[in-house]
Order: sequence, then structure tokens, then C-alpha cells
Amino acid sequence: MDTQVIGHRTPRVDGENKLTGRADYTTDWYVEDMLHGYPVPASIAHGTLEALDIEPVLAMPGVVAVYHHGNFPRLYRSPSSQAHQDQVSEVRLPFEDERIHYDGQYVAMVVAERYEQARAAAQALQARYRQDDGARPGLLYTREDGRPLESEGGSRGDPESAYERAPVKIDHVYGIAPESHMQMEMHATLAQWRDGRLIVHESSQGVIYQQKAMARIFDLPEEQVEVISHYIGSGFGNKLFMWPHAVAVAAAARELGRPVKAVLPRQQDMESGGNRPASRQRLRLAADEQGRLQSMRHDSTTETSFVHPYVDSVGSPTLSLYACDNAAISQHLLEVNHGTPCPMRAPGEVSGIYALECAMDELAIALDMDPLELRRRNYNHEDPAKGLPWSSKHLDTCYDSAARRFGWERRDSAVGSMTEGDEILGWGMATSSWFAGRQPCMARVELRADGTVLAACGTQDIGTGTYTVVAQTVAELTGVPLDRVEVRLGESSLPAGPLSGGSMATATTLPAVAAAVRAAIDELKEVATDEDAPFTGADPDGLTFRDGALVDAQGKRVTFDELLTGQKLGSVNGDGQAAPGDEQQQYSFRSFGAHFVEVRWDPAITRLRVSRVVSSIDIGRAVNPATARNQVEGAIVMGMGMGLFEKLDYDPRDARLINNNYSDYIVTSHADMPDIDVELLDNPDYAFNEFGARGVGEIGLTGIAPAIANAVYHATGKRIRELPITIDKLLDI
Repeated sequence: MDTQVIGHRTPRVDGENKLTGRADYTTDWYVEDMLHGYPVPASIAHGTLEALDIEPVLAMPGVVAVYHHGNFPRLYRSPSSQAHQDQVSEVRLPFEDERIHYDGQYVAMVVAERYEQARAAAQALQARYRQDDGARPGLLYTREDGRPLESEGGSRGDPESAYERAPVKIDHVYGIAPESHMQMEMHATLAQWRDGRLIVHESSQGVIYQQKAMARIFDLPEEQVEVISHYIGSGFGNKLFMWPHAVAVAAAARELGRPVKAVLPRQQDMESGGNRPASRQRLRLAADEQGRLQSMRHDSTTETSFVHPYVDSVGSPTLSLYACDNAAISQHLLEVNHGTPCPMRAPGEVSGIYALECAMDELAIALDMDPLELRRRNYNHEDPAKGLPWSSKHLDTCYDSAARRFGWERRDSAVGSMTEGDEILGWGMATSSWFAGRQPCMARVELRADGTVLAACGTQDIGTGTYTVVAQTVAELTGVPLDRVEVRLGESSLPAGPLSGGSMATATTLPAVAAAVRAAIDELKEVATDEDAPFTGADPDGLTFRDGALVDAQGKRVTFDELLTGQKLGSVNGDGQAAPGDEQQQYSFRSFGAHFVEVRWDPAITRLRVSRVVSSIDIGRAVNPATARNQVEGAIVMGMGMGLFEKLDYDPRDARLINNNYSDYIVTSHADMPDIDVELLDNPDYAFNEFGARGVGEIGLTGIAPAIANAVYHATGKRIRELPITIDKLLDI
């Protein structure tokens, strides 16, 4: 497929709006007569709310109401179904009862005329609790495994017997601390009611899901709920599904008859707005003396809250990533007194690949084999979990290219043997992988008499460039310049689009947009061949559309704006839809990559830093290589945080979150930035969709943390199996 726009670097079509401040984020919205809500979080993690001292707060300036368990309206819980597209992040309604299950759980919400008044009153509200003993502070503080999950298990062959027979084997446990998403824009909701209709502005990665969930909770027809999310300051997964604060805001707006807006402060966002749960993973790998895997067993435990079951499927990549006839995974779920976990960039797989790729490195050492060579010897050409061929796999090219650019052939395998000045260099690598998925999608395209084209879809752009890739698709198929293409996203009233998560939005949305473009062109052809039209009497199928114009076999050319103006029509529309099809039974779809990392360790001043990252990623065709590369680079930085810095600290005595702010929760900063070299292979996957594009948001994160851990071992001789890798662990403090 030769393209003029798809696959080429393209400036963001929404860039000017963001640079000039015209981009309307939820926190920017103001409507007349608007009130402000401010949730009141619990200050214990396990116990019961016994009393709230409401009267003094109601007397404070500007306070209009305080909602709590005693006066909150009765609502329905969402069924929280992925299949019905009404999934929520926490099924427990706000103030549903007076039991406290985690630090930061909402016990009330103050509503006032101004934000400052609402905040002051919320902070002044006195609560009395009965704190219970026995709070679970988290997976890292216990050896419990929780309940087994049959849905997260699977096996092939006889991994136990194969493990016992194999000459070379390793058996280790790896841990990952819970992480916060730390997105730039806080969770925010503005709700208003108009003639029985609920209109919600939300910082959301799924306007259709929130529309349906709100409709269930407030017992409304879906068409009576509209959710709007034009711009999102990232979410990394914690804005996929609705949280209880949004329900509280909508209920307060209905009760008071005035619009209400709430913007969570960072502390509440970290306590009650989702996190990546901690995991404990046991990997047992066995190989023959040539390094061919004989057995793989991956047994895991992950956290969830007491109020909502969330499963981080950490074993999901293990059965597919390498060739091995005997493999098994299992997973347990442990309830702890934390806020409910939720998807976080590359959910499940990034944690599972960390453990698997560290275990592969340890197996390579046991074999006295180069870690890259071990992975090559266990390369698979079909998905062993499904027994299907890969639709497109170029992991071997990723290995070759990244290793060459990194200089891997110069690696001395001896621990601590590579030095430069006072620093010891460590070189590590890991495989990167993420599944490729699509969802059903609808879109609408309008060819207008003024020469512009409108494309509309009820998905949203979370900062990754969806506005731009949709515009590129329209420009590619119509020949209309990008600056004549308007894109509308982020409104549930538009044709139903997908969640912006799982690296599925581009692959899902573009085929539906393409179908809508073709439907609009077909409608234009019908208009063009009507009586008194430029191509009267011609066969519509005999007309072609290129460069914004209809052309017949004799070369007669009429632009669509000329045609519509001449026929006194303002526009013609086309509706399109697309969904996964028979290809799902013919192929297995997944993206692959390789990360090579250099760390530098100066023991004299106990300084550890990542100095260099070289990556090759195979995502099929990058619709916009500029934004796609940005996604991988950002994911690498996020992976550095996972590997070296990020950890939610809970007090082991009472499970309260200690570091619920940017001062105490450490993330990668500009001072930590290494040299980053990202290559995107260009191997379009036409079995997946007509554009050959798979997702890119997640895959760059998978594999970074284990590549760092493997490099740290190479430099220091210390195998740190629990993330993050902090200086105290290297010094055995």
C-alpha cells in the first residue's frame, strides 16, 4: 500500500490548540452558576466511620452542602461489565456505607461556591473513626497468596516433570512495588443537568463506557447522558473507567440543581484514583545444555482492594513469548487495604515480562551463555499458546538491529569488567512485547460544500495523537489537505468509538474512519449522477475519487465542493463501522521489540544511572512515526521510573499511604535522562488491518525494567529481584 500521508511524519493537527491554550481540558471548563465539590478522604485504612461534625462546616463561608452516607441519594450500582461497555473502576458507590477499606476512601464531599471555600471546608470537617486491627498493608509485607484465579491459569505439556529432568534450572522470586500513574492532569468531573439530561465533562479515556455506566447508575436512557472529553492530560490507564468521585459530583449537581465541578488534588488522586498493584512472581525455568527451554513455570500473586476485584494478568505473556513445549502459569489475588488498583500502561504484561526477562538473564548466566543468544535459541515462529502463526513477527530483526547499534558484540560478560574512568559499566537487554488488539468501532465522515471534511468518532485523544492519525486517514483516502480536515472526538453523542487503552485505539478507529470515508464518497457519486448533475446518467461505479474530486473515464473532473455547491447541498455524509473478523481465528497478533541498556555505577559516591538505551520496535506500520516514536521514548522514561525510583509506600502498621505527593514519590526527572535511540521497523501488518498498523503506547514500556536490572547485575554483581532498584538494596543496608 503506497501512501502519501499514512506512515509519514506529520505535525499534530491539535498542536496549535494546545500551544495557544484553546484546548479545552476538563479542569478548564467553567459554566454559569457552577459550584465546586471537594471530597473528604478517610484518614484510616481499616475501620468504621462513627461520626462527622457537619454543622460547623455548613456555617463556613460559601458552603452549600455536605454529602455523606446519611444524606446521599440512593443510586444503582453499575453492573461493571466489559462486554456491556459500562465497566467502572470501583463498583462501590460513594458513601455507600460507613466501613473504611483504604486510606483516602471518600467519607463525604463538601460543595461550595468557590473551590477555595470547598477545600477549606473539607479540610476542616472533623471525622471520628473506630480503627480496627489487622489492616493489610500490602503484598510486600506478607507471604500470603490470597485466592487462586482459575481464569488466570493455563498450561501445556508436563512442565513439572520436564523441570526435574532438565540439567540446567533456576528458581527465583521477583517482586514489584505498587506504582502510581502520576499523570499530569488530575481526575476531574463537571456535571450538570438540563431537562432531565445529564451532561458530564470528564477527563476520561472512555467516554462511551462512562456514558453507559452513568445511565445505569442514575437509571436513565443512554441517550439522556452525554460525556465530553475533548483533551486529556494523560491517564496511563487510570482514566479508562469511571471512579466514585464522578458519581458523587453528578448526584450533587442533581440534588442542588446547579452544575458542580470537582478536581482531585494530587494526594487524593494517588490514594483513590488507581495504581499498578504490587506483584510477587516465582519463575522456574529449565533448559538443556544448549539453552533450549525445557520447562517454564510462572506463579504469581497480585494485589486488589477489598471493595473491587482487579486482576493484573502478569502471566499473560509467558505462554507466548518463547518456544517451550512445557509451560504453566497460575495467579492468586490478595485483598489489601489500599485503594483499588486499575490498569496502568501495559497492565499485567509489563510486570510479568519483568520477572520473565530477569529469569531468562539468570538462566543465561547458569548456562554460561550470552543472554541475547539464549533468546535467539528459543525464538518461536508461531504462538505456542494459541497454535496459530504470528500475523507478522520481526523480533529477530529487532535483536539484530538494536544489538548492532548498541555495540553488544563488545560486551565482556564478566561482572564489573567494563569500566570508564571511575564508573563501572553494566550492559543488559530484554525482549519487549505487547498483544495487538482491536475493538468494534463506528465513525462518520462529512464532505462539505466549503471544501472541508469532518471526521467524527466517539473515541478520545489522550495526548497520543489520535486527532492527527484520524486526519491523516481522511487526507490519505480523499486527497484533501490536512488543514482542510476537521476531527471531532471525545463526545459520547458521536458514533460509538473505543476506549483509549491497550494500544488499541489507532488500529480500532482507523478502519471505521476509512469505511466512513468510502461511504461518503459513494453518497457523493450518487449525487453526481442524479438528474441535472455533472455526471447525469453515468454509472456511479465508473467514477473514481482522487485529490478531492470525482473523475470519469474521459477525464472529466469535478471537485466535491463544486459538486455540492452546484447541487445546492451543504454536505454528504457517510457512516462506517469496523470490527475484528475471521483473521482472529487465522493468526495471533502481537508486537515485539528489544531494549538494550547501559548503566553506570560509581561505587565511590554510590551513584547509579542509566546512561544509554537503544531500542528496536516492530509495531507494523507507524501511522505517524513522529508521535509513535514519542510514545516509545516516553515509555522508556516511565520504565526507568519503574526500575529505579517508583514505589508507593504504605505504613506497615496501619496501611496508610505515606508518600501521596510529588515530593515523596520519586519519578524520573530531566537530570536522569539517558541517550535514547529508538528505531521503529516498518513492516505493515495487513492481516491485522488495511493500514498495517498495530498499537505503540504500551510496548515501549515492557522490557525496560528487566533490561535495567540485568545491566545492574552486570555492573555490580548484585541481583536485585525486587523493584525498584534503590541504592540501599545495592549496599545491602
